[in-house]
Amino acid sequence: MTEQPHQPDRPDRPDQPDLRIAIIGFGLRASLARYAHRPGEGSRVTVVCDPAERGRADAAERIEGVRLVDGLDELLAPDVRADIDAVLVLTPDHAHAEHAVRTLEAGIPTFVEKPLATSVADADAVLEAAHRTGTRLYVGHNMRHMPVVRAMRDVIEAGTIGEVKAVWCRHFVSAGGDYYFKDWHADRRNTTGLLLQKGAHDIDVIHWLAGAYTRRVSAVGALAVYGDVTDHRDNSDRRMADWYSLDNWPPTEQRELNPVVDIEDISMANLVLEGGVLASYQQCHFTPDYWRNYTVIGTRGRLENFGDGPGALVKVWTRRTDTYRDDADEVIEIPTADTTGHGGADPLLIAEFVRFARDGGPTMTSPVAAREAVAAGASATTSLRTGGGAVDVPALDPALVAWFEGGQA
Repeated sequence: MTEQPHQPDRPDRPDQPDLRIAIIGFGLRASLARYAHRPGEGSRVTVVCDPAERGRADAAERIEGVRLVDGLDELLAPDVRADIDAVLVLTPDHAHAEHAVRTLEAGIPTFVEKPLATSVADADAVLEAAHRTGTRLYVGHNMRHMPVVRAMRDVIEAGTIGEVKAVWCRHFVSAGGDYYFKDWHADRRNTTGLLLQKGAHDIDVIHWLAGAYTRRVSAVGALAVYGDVTDHRDNSDRRMADWYSLDNWPPTEQRELNPVVDIEDISMANLVLEGGVLASYQQCHFTPDYWRNYTVIGTRGRLENFGDGPGALVKVWTRRTDTYRDDADEVIEIPTADTTGHGGADPLLIAEFVRFARDGGPTMTSPVAAREAVAAGASATTSLRTGGGAVDVPALDPALVAWFEGGQA
């Protein structure tokens, strides 16, 4: 796994016009528009495409003067296309590949929200389209910009804990019932499963911290709680903000779940990475708390995060003891100053995409890594649903790997 060095975003250049950005899908991740629409500061949103009247109305309310269209054909028509320099694909996961391939084929530098796709074939099709057309592709794995992840990565890169041999991740998701079981997410036709849809984010971080991709995986899981809830409703007329509440507790008393609920609400995967690094990922959608806990073990020590947002701690142990020692050898506190967009990750993500779409160059995120996260999540889901046996993760075409790792030049 080859990582390109990170290049800081360039400062605003007053002699350069704003990058004109189109947004496809103004729904759950429309919050990214606030960082993309900064007229006079380097980028502005000129077009929003959404088939839903509510999406278009929300865009009109939030973005003054934006042009609204209801389909991709209209967005790619010459008169609209002429006002677009780059695009954010923020549609539901199962539509990512279709929309990204079309915008790439139209020669538009394209940001695809994570996960890249819901199948290995679709993820590969997106990468192939970028390669075939020579169009810049960026995947929005914002966790690579999260301060707590960056802090762990910095410790590893400094060699403090030696050579990484194991990565463990536990993901507690108190909001699982509201986030994933009341709309399209609950139907495996749209997500494949939460080991991919939700897990791809953490699997990408596991890969990044380990410096290696998954080559074999086995998993178990179950629909342990939400499958027993009998109260269902077609929520296509609503959005998550309409039903989300801390009062939706305990999980067994959730109401108005999606008519189809056939994804697992608890799952566990064991991963064998390149070079023999071992990893595990556990995910539960009916916990009372919501955070991720990573442990990384190397040949000279280990690290662990406590909390994953502003104010979190990363503790590092590098001296031997024969009992638990709370006073770690190094403690890194995550600043509390920036609490916007995933602890400050989202504005950094969009700033990097704007720079990349305009100028190219290395990025913190990686389309190859995004594809490998999808491939590991999809393979883990296959294992989970076929008895838990080991499943090999399909390799990506080496020509595509070389092209992307060469900077898409």
